[in-house]
Amino acid sequence: MSRPREDILGQESGEDCHVIDLMGFSDEILLHILSYVPSTDLVLSVKRACRKLATLCLDKSLTHTVVLHKDYQVSKDKVKQLLKEIGKEILQLNMAGCYWLPSSTIDHVLRCKNLVKLNLSGCHLTSLRLSKMLSVLQNLRSLAIDVNPGFDASQLSTECKATLSRVLELKQTLYTPSYGVVPCCTSLEKLLLYFEILDRSREGFILSGQLMVGESNVPHYQNLRVFYARLAPGYVNQEVVRLYLAVLSDRTPENLHVFLISAPGSFAETGATKNLLDSMARNVCLDALQLPKSWLNGFSLLQHVKFNNPFYFSFSRCTLSGLVQKVINGGKDLKSLTSLNLSGCIHCLAPDSFFRKAEDDIDSSILESLVVSCCNLRHLNLSAAHHHSSENLGKHLCQLLARLKHLLSLALPVCSITDGAANADKPPMQSVTNMLPQGFGKKARVGVQTYSRSVEQGHAKPQTSVFWTLLESLLLLESLELIGSNFSSAMPRNEPAIRNSLPACSRAQHVGDAEVAAISQLTYLRNLTLAQLPNILTGSGLIRIGAQCQHLRTLSLANLGMMGKVVYLHAFMDMLKYCKHLRDLRLEQPYFSANAQFFQALSHCSSLQRLCIISRNGTLQSDAVMSFMASCLEVIMCHMFTGESLTACKNLQQSIVRSFQAERPALNVVIFPLLHEDLTEVIRDVPMMHLDEITLFKSRVAEEPPNLWW
Repeated sequence: MSRPREDILGQESGEDCHVIDLMGFSDEILLHILSYVPSTDLVLSVKRACRKLATLCLDKSLTHTVVLHKDYQVSKDKVKQLLKEIGKEILQLNMAGCYWLPSSTIDHVLRCKNLVKLNLSGCHLTSLRLSKMLSVLQNLRSLAIDVNPGFDASQLSTECKATLSRVLELKQTLYTPSYGVVPCCTSLEKLLLYFEILDRSREGFILSGQLMVGESNVPHYQNLRVFYARLAPGYVNQEVVRLYLAVLSDRTPENLHVFLISAPGSFAETGATKNLLDSMARNVCLDALQLPKSWLNGFSLLQHVKFNNPFYFSFSRCTLSGLVQKVINGGKDLKSLTSLNLSGCIHCLAPDSFFRKAEDDIDSSILESLVVSCCNLRHLNLSAAHHHSSENLGKHLCQLLARLKHLLSLALPVCSITDGAANADKPPMQSVTNMLPQGFGKKARVGVQTYSRSVEQGHAKPQTSVFWTLLESLLLLESLELIGSNFSSAMPRNEPAIRNSLPACSRAQHVGDAEVAAISQLTYLRNLTLAQLPNILTGSGLIRIGAQCQHLRTLSLANLGMMGKVVYLHAFMDMLKYCKHLRDLRLEQPYFSANAQFFQALSHCSSLQRLCIISRNGTLQSDAVMSFMASCLEVIMCHMFTGESLTACKNLQQSIVRSFQAERPALNVVIFPLLHEDLTEVIRDVPMMHLDEITLFKSRVAEEPPNLWW
């Protein structure tokens, strides 16, 4: 029999119980609490709880902006009911990445006639549906869409084009050569272009970058303030983006202040692009700049371009020496700079006209000048280069970066955090093994490293560790990446899987468990990437991170310790028991055995939503995967690329989909042999949101300017 309510509330004599009634809070406090509740839950559930909540849930502060992005439980029926009840109140609607919703869901957006901002990136959208929808949304000023094969601009109605003519901000992801709706947007001030066009069709035909007949309308850039283009690998993407740039080269908009082009590999400069850069140097004043590395073949642009209050620079993969000196010594005020990407700039911290070898030390005076000039940096990326420090007192890279007190995200090469050249002559394990905690009364067997399962017995701060000191100074850091200078993922995009990888830098051999333990100081850490740390012996530092970094949401580990054996597995499984709020896990490790013990530990991550395992010669235990999926109800993405046979992979994938798809509408499962020749064909069907954010490895610090899109 259940206890009386009086007993439950502690009303018996002698008991002193304090009951908290949420409804007694002020409306302001309740509105703040409700702002963390998904819009679908607010309108379809919470609103029906009582009269007060019914009123508060319809407050303009909660209904003006509706975000369905990463609301993985939302269905077509829920969207229909939501928009039916509050559609007229919505001013901003974000449905980005809702790939699981059928295209007919878009029809219900017609109810939101007062929309000002609409994000449909990653949603299924045809030309006719777009036309019908935009014909009604006459107040729209910001739009994000995908342009897929079959898009036909001639199907857009006059009313639709009238709406597009008033759009000020456009984000367009292209999966086929097309101008999309750009020619219709005659008032554009911000244009973001993502080129995801493959060089070959599904049938194997080679695609052309020439635009189809009837789409050669001239884009209107006269009011443009922000131009951003991000290219996936492939020559077709380069051909198409040149067509978008052709108009800019003829007449550069006077109000242009952000110009960003992110292109992997070689993207040759042409006469038209050279004219564009010369025109920019003469006529515009920029606040943000990013160019392909091949376009930075001289310093004329950097020396002559004018900057107002620059907030973002990216010179990713630029190989010129003296780059930082030219930027700093140009007489520009860089205190406004908040984000700087120098990833892959192997000579950026070397003097002009001095091409250093990988093993040479950096010029610490250049880095010091950078720190002084850019003292308000929030995001800094120095990865994919060998930034070795000398033994000059107080001039180590970590000591200089410790002055940047405002840093929120930081990417460093592993070899840059060693204590200096003095370690180069020491055996790789010496700096770590002396600090490894030993078992109580047990003798460690030869060849088997032990570690303490107790968080309190973790590594103490080494007296001379510059990396510990750096992290002590950056306690507000939210994102940290430590990536080996020679690291390359086993699964690049649009190419077969890589079978061999370059060895780690010799200085990286001195970065091990003690340095990993230092990361546990970062109480507010949300995103952590560790790649190519060969001297991980036990992984004991991971346990401290799991226990003390309770805000951790995204974890990416790749090639830790010896490649032939996963030496850190037991410590990693102990770490997972603490990761109650972890949402994304990416694990790339050869010979990884995803067995029942691993998945049992992973089941402690009750908030996990996305899992990606990449393991050359790795194995899977199918029944363990099924048990894990049944226990972790939030998981909606399961990508596993291992050494299992094609038959075993297909059977497991089908079992997961058959068992869980109905309950999890957003479920995306890809289980496939890593070294199979058809891997690239399988990858092309992965939703772009998952592919870009977790499946493909890349450095994400300062990848784009902050708040590039709403």
